[in-house]
Amino acid sequence: MAAHRKTQEGTALLERESVDIRPPPLYQVLLLNDDFTPMAFVIQVLESIFRMDHEKAMRIMLEVHTAGRGICGIYTRDIAASKVEQVVNLAREHQHPLACVMEEAP
Repeated sequence: MAAHRKTQEGTALLERESVDIRPPPLYQVLLLNDDFTPMAFVIQVLESIFRMDHEKAMRIMLEVHTAGRGICGIYTRDIAASKVEQVVNLAREHQHPLACVMEEAP
């Protein structure tokens, strides 16, 4: 759609510039399995940081335990980085080696 603008010389026709707007890339936050972090602590992390209900937290914890990793959520880069930092800080505070990483979502 074109717009018109009045000028001293008359009316000028302005063309609308086409802008390609893409959503920001998304990142998945993953918990990685280890042999030391208690399952109850992993559930606590999933419930408190990722706001999961108990049943979903149990499912993700079991996926981490059996498959070696589990997706906790998919977010924009800054939110994903913040979630990773929260998990790592809470794990260190409780002296657990729980690892949390982010990677670009497929």
